[in-house]
Formats: sequence, structure tokens, C-alpha cells
Amino acid sequence: MLAKHSSNYIHAPYWQAAIAPKKPEASINLRDLPKRADTVIVGGGYTGISAAITLARAGQKVVVFEADAFGNGASSRNGGMLGPSFSKLGENGLERQYGREQVHATIRESLAAFNWLVDFIRNEQIDCDLQICGRFRGASHPAHYAGLIEQASEIAKIVDFPAIEISRTQQGDEVGSNAYYGGVVYPTDGAVHPAKLFHGLCEIAKRDGALLFDHSPVRQVIKNNSQFNISIDDKKITADHVIIATNGYTGGPFGKFKRRLIPIRSAMIATEELPESVIRSVSPKLRCHGSTERLSVYYRPSPDGKRILFGGRSLGYGDCPQIYHKYLQNFMTRLFPQLSNAKLDYVWSGKIAYTFDHVPHIGVMDGMHYAMGYCGSGVGRANYFGRKIAQKVLDQAEGYTIFEEFPFKTRPFYTGHPWFLPAIMKWHSLADRLGF
Repeated sequence: MLAKHSSNYIHAPYWQAAIAPKKPEASINLRDLPKRADTVIVGGGYTGISAAITLARAGQKVVVFEADAFGNGASSRNGGMLGPSFSKLGENGLERQYGREQVHATIRESLAAFNWLVDFIRNEQIDCDLQICGRFRGASHPAHYAGLIEQASEIAKIVDFPAIEISRTQQGDEVGSNAYYGGVVYPTDGAVHPAKLFHGLCEIAKRDGALLFDHSPVRQVIKNNSQFNISIDDKKITADHVIIATNGYTGGPFGKFKRRLIPIRSAMIATEELPESVIRSVSPKLRCHGSTERLSVYYRPSPDGKRILFGGRSLGYGDCPQIYHKYLQNFMTRLFPQLSNAKLDYVWSGKIAYTFDHVPHIGVMDGMHYAMGYCGSGVGRANYFGRKIAQKVLDQAEGYTIFEEFPFKTRPFYTGHPWFLPAIMKWHSLADRLGF
């Protein structure tokens, strides 16, 4: 018998609890900061650590600064869903501006990024519960079904990415909800335990010689001829290159980057441990799941198959679990009445970053390299972009990416505070109700 609803949850990521005994990301004390490095990386999430691995393996002296504890940002707060993220590309708008071939190139590279990360995890033997479990994407309105099928058909003309059409009469084999009007299964999509993946990456980076400093916010970066002077409180370091890898947590002295990002808080809940029959009643094949709503939700079984993890937007700027846990729990139980009595064990949120054109960006600004703006698909994109930006620092031909062709634009008078989000959220909520 499932427990009744309870607010007696832990306000922390389920993922971090699983690796807490390992104390994985203990860093070096700032008093041991060297005076010089080849490259300084600002931001110790997936992007920064992935870049550090590539640079360290190339023989560089690499220093990574993280303003908080390592692993406390979105890299260990996300849903752990892994795929090429075609649905997150602003395909129609990009095609109008840049042409069909350039958009097709982003699709091909997005699949290459996914395949690269899966291969990297396997080759490095990172213990992160990698599963190629597939993903069901449900049509949230009758009019959305044809669009899902059309999108899958168009993508199949560009890349080898299988998709299986699922009618409404068949969807019971994929999802235990009557809220959808059919959908598509992408059988080669996957999932990971995001905190275990992050921990594994940090261990590799440290083993290969990168220096990791946590609770070390960068206060100032000054370009001095061909070098950079970086200040961290009363400490300073000089470097030939700087990489900005702060994504949804961009701030401080990096206003030019902040003006090009739309930080959005994403939240998740994790149920108590449930009987296998209940888990299977939600996700019969233990897949990842998503939908076509504008205010999309996503969900999956935990890697051990004992909980349902359910995520979506938090409906506000701050970390207010008393608000978003109710919204997500209500959404979850509308989709799955069989979870109405399941209590929550974990509730948490983190910040992601969207861009104005819905694509990630990579390049150089004011002499500093950057990679950011993953639009809610940071597991695959951030690791891949971290490698790419490191290759660009190394001036390697492999560092080229089609995404550097897109200008990183802002909007007039935008400072990085998305004051317009509440109105946009209300519009998207209305559009979801009307099926737009």
C-alpha cells in the first residue's frame, strides 16, 4: 500500500544522496593556487570538467574554479536523460535565417555529440548507470501527433536515427497514462545517473593533472596583452587562455555572456520507493519520457527501477520547493492517478540556460572562449561542447563545430534578468491548454 502525500521530503537532489558517502569532489585549498596556468576554466560543471580533461591530456596546466561546491549545479540536478535533443533546436527559425543545409548540419552534429558521449562513458568505464533504454515522447494534444510523426520522418532523411510510431491504441505498451494521443519512441535514446557521471569526470580530470578549486568565485578577469589576469578574492593567477563554462549560473564579471542567456529554474521530485508493479504501470519498458507541451515535463524510473523521477519548470526564479513540489506532484498525478498516494522523498531544483535562438553557443568573446546555452539538454551537449571548446583552445582542427557559425545574440535592454518570463510562462500555459 502506498503512503499518503507527505511534505516530509528531503530538499536535496536524489542523485547527490546516492554518492554522498564518496565525498567525490574535494578540491585543493586556494593557498596552493599556482601563479600561472595555461588555461583557467570558470565553472566546474560538465562543460568545465570535460574541457579540463581534454586540455590536461594534451599536456596543459589547467585550473578549474567553481563558485560553489563541485557538483552543486545543474550537472548533478538534472534528469539524467541523454539523447541528441533534436526537438530543442529552433529548426524553423534557424532555417529561415541560415538555410536548410546549416540546420541539417546541426542535426548531424547533435547525433554525433550523443554518440561521442556514449562512447566516452564506455571507453573510460565511468560507472554512471548508462542505459540505452529509449524514450517515449507523447502527443499532448490530438493535433500534435501528426507533427511528431512528420518530425521523425524528416530527421530520418538526414541521419540514421530510428523512431517508432506509436498510435493511441498502442501507447499502453509504452506509458501508463491516457493523457496522450499517441507518440513516438526513440529506441536509441539513453539515460545516466548524472551525479555519478559528474563524479567520474572529476576523478578523470584530477587523475590527468587538472587542478580543481571549489568555493572559489572568480571576481575579475583582465586581459593584459596576450595573457589574462584572474582574481579570486585575494588570490591571483595568470593564464594564456580563459574558458567561461558557467551556463545557467553566469554572473559576476561576465555580464556580456549573461545578457545572452535566459536562466530558467528547473525542478524535480523523486517518489518514495515503489513496488515494481507500480513502476511498470507508469513506464512498462522503463524508458525515459517526455511530451509536446510548451511547459514540458519529463520523467523516468530511477536507475535502480525503484522510484519515479519527475521534472519540469519551477514557475519562479527562486528555489521554492513548497511551491514547485505541489505543481509537479499535481501534474504527475494528473498523468498517473496510480501515483496519487505516493509520497515524495526528494525535492530539488537547479538553473539551466536557454538562448534566444534555442541553440547552444560556442566561440570567443573579448578573447575568452565560451560554451553555454544548452536549453535544457545539458547532459549530452555540455560534455561535448566542453571537449570542443578545449580543442579550440588547443587550435585543433577537430574543434570546429557548426554551432560556432551561429551568432550569440542578445536583445536590446536585456541585462540577463528575465523579467518577461512570468508572462511567457502564462502564455505557454494557455497555449498548452488550447493545444497550440
